[in-house]
Amino acid sequence: MRRLLRFLCFAAAVPAAFSSPAVATDCRPAAIERLRTVAPEGLAVYQKIADKKFFLGWIDCGERQLGLPTAVHESVHYITAETDAFPLLGGGTLKRPHEVSAFFAPSLIAAKFKPNDFVTTYLRPGSASSSTDFLYLLDELNAYTHDLNTAVALSRAEAFAEPGDEQIDHRDGLAALMAFVALYAERGAASEPATWQGLRQPHVAKTVSELWGRAETVMASSCGIPNFGTEDKTLIRQFCQRGPQAALHKIIGRAPVCPTACLKETPVAARDVDTRPTGSVRAGPAATARPFFGRGIGRGPRSDQ
Repeated sequence: MRRLLRFLCFAAAVPAAFSSPAVATDCRPAAIERLRTVAPEGLAVYQKIADKKFFLGWIDCGERQLGLPTAVHESVHYITAETDAFPLLGGGTLKRPHEVSAFFAPSLIAAKFKPNDFVTTYLRPGSASSSTDFLYLLDELNAYTHDLNTAVALSRAEAFAEPGDEQIDHRDGLAALMAFVALYAERGAASEPATWQGLRQPHVAKTVSELWGRAETVMASSCGIPNFGTEDKTLIRQFCQRGPQAALHKIIGRAPVCPTACLKETPVAARDVDTRPTGSVRAGPAATARPFFGRGIGRGPRSDQ
């Protein structure tokens, strides 16, 4: 119900966003065509969502990638809530494992991380539901996987590529959620026996394995793009540590892959960088209404619920 109320607030704001000067030239048809041409998995999300206006409301004509990674991310949350299932990258769905809502609160791992907006939004109490419910960390992991996958596809298309000397934060969101899930598993193995037993139950383990495997693949695909993150290396190093890797191994049934190529140093432009956990969002008229699933209260970072 709380998600629905947030959606209703957003829906009321959509007409105003569509009539703003930033969308006066209406780049939305071209944005969808761009997904069709270079990011078919992002297009699949647009095709799957019942409320196309919701998706289109996140498009930002003033942004180089037109806000498409954000639109995909938010729509993944919408679809997840509507269907009670995670839409998977590459097709298919996984029913949400509601039993994980009884596991320990993810806020208990917040102290493992240096303070940043991702931690504040997703792990600190009072922001997103992911701070109290592991189900929504999985929701965010899936949404950021779709998000980064779209950003990578667009960046590899010449017309939508970011300037090579410009530091952006597309990789940060998925790196953060992978770190949160991995360190959650580590704590479960070390000191939360009920949660640890639950994480290894077949339905839960399959869900974690499917979502983690897709996140690994997308993260690795982004490593060759320079200046694609601002906090990514620190977060990747955390989930590549022995403890989190060992815990994940026991859940997913194989050794997790550390994206070491993403840890290589790349040139960074000497300029101020917006490091808010928006993954790929930049402030714009079409992104002023920030409610709904998977994004914190408001939508500084992308939070769930």
